[in-house]
Order: sequence, then structure tokens, then C-alpha cells
Amino acid sequence: MDANWTVFPHVGLRSPNLTNTTVNLQGGFEIDLEDTNWILTSSFIIFTMQTGFGMLESGCVSIKNEANIMMKNMADISLGGLTYWIFGYGMSFGEGTYSNPFIGVGDFLVDPPVGDALMGPVFASFLFQLSFATTATTIVSGAMAERCDFRAYCLFSLLNTIVYCVPAGWVWSSHGFLNKLGAVDIAGSGPVHLVGGASAFASAVMLGPRLGRYAKGTDPLPMGNPVNAVMGTFVLWWGWLAFNSGSTYGVSGAKWQYAARAAVMTMMGSFGGGCFGLLFTLVKNKGKAVVMDLINSVLGSLVSITAGCFLYRAWESLLIGFIGGAIASGSSVLFDRMHVDDPVGASAVHGACGLWGVIVVGLFADNPIPMETTSGRSGLFKGGGWYLLGVQSLTGLCLMTWGLMVTMALLWIIDKILPIRMDPYTELMGADITEHRIRHGQAKQKKGIFKIFTNKAFVTDNSQPSASTFKNGGFLNKRPSNTDNALHQTLDSMVHDLNGTNFKKGRLNIAAIQVVAEGFKGRRYKDLSPAELKELGEVNASQDKFRYRFHEEDYKNDIDRSAADNIRWLD
Repeated sequence: MDANWTVFPHVGLRSPNLTNTTVNLQGGFEIDLEDTNWILTSSFIIFTMQTGFGMLESGCVSIKNEANIMMKNMADISLGGLTYWIFGYGMSFGEGTYSNPFIGVGDFLVDPPVGDALMGPVFASFLFQLSFATTATTIVSGAMAERCDFRAYCLFSLLNTIVYCVPAGWVWSSHGFLNKLGAVDIAGSGPVHLVGGASAFASAVMLGPRLGRYAKGTDPLPMGNPVNAVMGTFVLWWGWLAFNSGSTYGVSGAKWQYAARAAVMTMMGSFGGGCFGLLFTLVKNKGKAVVMDLINSVLGSLVSITAGCFLYRAWESLLIGFIGGAIASGSSVLFDRMHVDDPVGASAVHGACGLWGVIVVGLFADNPIPMETTSGRSGLFKGGGWYLLGVQSLTGLCLMTWGLMVTMALLWIIDKILPIRMDPYTELMGADITEHRIRHGQAKQKKGIFKIFTNKAFVTDNSQPSASTFKNGGFLNKRPSNTDNALHQTLDSMVHDLNGTNFKKGRLNIAAIQVVAEGFKGRRYKDLSPAELKELGEVNASQDKFRYRFHEEDYKNDIDRSAADNIRWLD
């Protein structure tokens, strides 16, 4: 280390050439070349979790909204990342004159000059914290899925940095009042997951349930793409290893040993959650395994182990993960019974399990000698007394309250500028086509799309020349590589799936078409009467088929389709 560098306990390093930027890390940590390399690599891997969140969320929602949820995740990084650079990092870790136990002031617009001795460590620290901040924002997007206006969400994403960065400073910065009390959270069960989960719960409450969500009971809706959701879970699982082991802030000294321990204990916790998820879903569903039950249990266990990832023994990690899986599963059921509509279960997985993850440190934490993570304290079950448990409980209460109250206030303000709820017409049609011009099924007949939305219909007519008719060749004709599939894709994607229509005797059942009335266009959710909302909810609840790319009727009606007469548009 350069002899001119100065070590500040609980702050980090400050170079004599550095004017207004501090490498503000957890107590006593120093960053050298090896540590910077570890932090950068971990940051890159953590950013891949955005892919996991996107795949998971798009798999949970209806097909008509899957692109919309991916667009929101891109907005989280672009807009949330910008505001974190402008003021978020400074509000969390700023060490200026006006910093206080509640908020940091200073180190805004992070940009150390060329030649600064700590340029590398400063940027590495900022990038690592940025990856945490964007993750906290993305957690909320799933809870707002399928009924939040995209423009309003972009404004929320721009400002949501405030929700995360202030409590992050309480726990991780030297100025934070919880840090001064001795709060312990290695990788973010509290500042990232509990705050994000509380924010998700508040968002779901403020927006209200999707139209028709509880019209047929509280059972979960069918997933639009279960394979995407499972693949997203695997990506998150991979990213979590960097999330937790990277939070040692390096591999120098004794840190490499605890980085390895954090990775193994993270996996042990997920094993516990996965085991509970399998037992839970098989018992609850009488021998059938539901995809989302297992996903939520695994993710809930990962959230639970994050705060104390290198402070536990292996069997303790298994137990903590097992209980975390139970909390995630039970909370999801409870929130649905409360009619808090969270399409991806973020409130349960990140909120409830995040609270458990923060509190359990006060029970099982070891003192990680020679690290100063716990300031020499141990958990209640390790002979450390009640102090750490009390501090962790206070931390959980403060973070949960902040996430709930500030998110509600922020959404209330945004709603005065832009309505946060989609209008009912847009919600029923789906955000992909109304907000992003994406037609699922790759329908190529513009005339057909126009006719569908003006309530025209297909009919059979054998009198027309073959040149003006479309070939209807059965189920295999749906394949995108088939050049004769335009009719199938138009008919199935834009009418059959969207409006629940059926083929009967080679003819489309015209009476079954339920095109949303033009009178609903432009009307706000708040402007509709309870009777109108109920009616639209019934329409939306009947569109469950839209959550399957191929459903049973595809196979049952395949023969009828293959034998059907040629059909054309009725002008």
C-alpha cells in the first residue's frame, strides 16, 4: 500500500489527491489490487441478475405483458442507475460536512480524476453499490406487473433510488445510526430485499388487484411461460453467489476464507428452501408439483441467508433456508387472501423473508474473527446475549417502515402527475400491443388485425377463388417457419387466445368474440363504477388461455381445423 494513503477506521481509504470522494466501506475494510479485482468481478456477475429477474417476471405474467415487464427492467437500470450516480451513492455513503446519522451528504456525481491514487477502488466500490441499488428497484417491478402505466413506472424508477439509498446508509455507512448501534447485514437482506419487498407490497396495495384477479378465487393465475421463470431462477441463483461472497469486499487477508464460506452457506440455505418447497407443493397439491411454489421457496431461502451469509454453520444455514422457504410460501397465500395482488410474489419472497433474514442474525451469528463484521458480538444462541437480536429487530422495523411509507408517498405524488394505473382498456388488451406495438403470434395480416379490433369476424365462403383464400392446415401450421401460417397466427393469437373464442363446425363462433367496447378507451380506472369494474374483471378472468402458448383446445380442435372449409374476411 502507498505510504501516503491514510486508513480511516469504518470509512476506508482516502488519498491525498482525492478531494471529495471516499471509498466508504464496511468497518475497517481496505481495498488493494486483489480486492478491487474481486469487487469488479462480483459486480459484473450481480448485473446478470437483471436477466434473471426479467426472465422470472416475464414467465409469471400473461403473454400479452411479457415484453412490457422486460422494458420496465431496462428502465430500472437506465433511469435508476442515472439517479444513483447523481445523488444516490452520495446519500448512502457521502462523508461531507453535512452528513448526519440519517443521511449522507457529499460525494455526488462520483468521478475521481485521472491520476487520483484511489480512482480504481472508488469506481469499483461505486459499481458494486450500483448493482445493489438497481436490484432493489427491480424487485418492485414484479409487484406492479400487468396494470402499471409504463410512463408512470419510468418516473417511479427515476425516483425510487431515494427509497433504497437512505436506509442503505443507515446500515452500511459510518454515519448511519443503525451502523453505530451495531446492525449487521453482510449482503443486503435488509437494505436491498426487505426495503424492496416492503416497497413491492406498498405498490401492490396502491395499484389494487388486476382486473378479475380474484373473480374466481385466490388461487394463483396460470403462468405465461413457466420455463422462462425457472431459467430466470437459475440465473438469480448464480448471481446470488456473487451477491453474497462479493460482499466480503475482497479476498486479501482473511477475507478470501469468508468469501468461500459465504458461497457455501448460500448454497446450503438454498438447499433448505428447495427441500421445503418440494414438500410443500407435493402435499398442498396432492402429489403435483407447482412450479411457482418451488421457485418462491428457493428464492425466499436465498433472501433469508443473505444478511449473515458467512456467520452461520452449515446446519444453521439449512435451517434458516428451510424456514425462509416456509415464510415465502405462507406469506404468498396470506397476501392473496388479503387481496394484495403481487404477480411474482416479491412482497413475500423479498419482504417477509428479508425481515426474517435480518432478525435471524441476532440468533445464530458467530463472531467472524479476525473480521469486525459483528463488532465482536455473537447471536443469542451463541452466548452473545440479547443486544444483537434487539438491534437486528430494530433494524428490520426501521427498514420495513421506511420502504412502506416512502413508496406510498412517492406513488401518491407520481399519480398526481401521471396516473399510475393503466386504463382498463389497455389492461385488457395487454401492455405489449398498446404500449410497445408488439403483436404476439407474429400476425402479418394488418387487415386481419384491423378487422378483429372492429369486431368483424371470419366466415367460410367456398365461392371465392382459391387465390383469395388462406390455407388452414391444422396444428403444425402454427409453426413460425411455415409460410402458410399467417391466418392461423392472426386468428389464434389475436382472437382465439385474446378473446376466448372457439371453432364450431368449421366456423368461428362470432357470438363468442368479446372485443372491449370503444367506450372504455381513455377512461381511467378510478372513473369506472364498481359494476363496470366487475364486468371487465369477469372478461379478464376468462382470458386465462392467454397465459398458455398452446393449450388443450389446440390439440382437441386440430382435426376440426384441418378439415375446415377455406375461410376469408367478411367485408
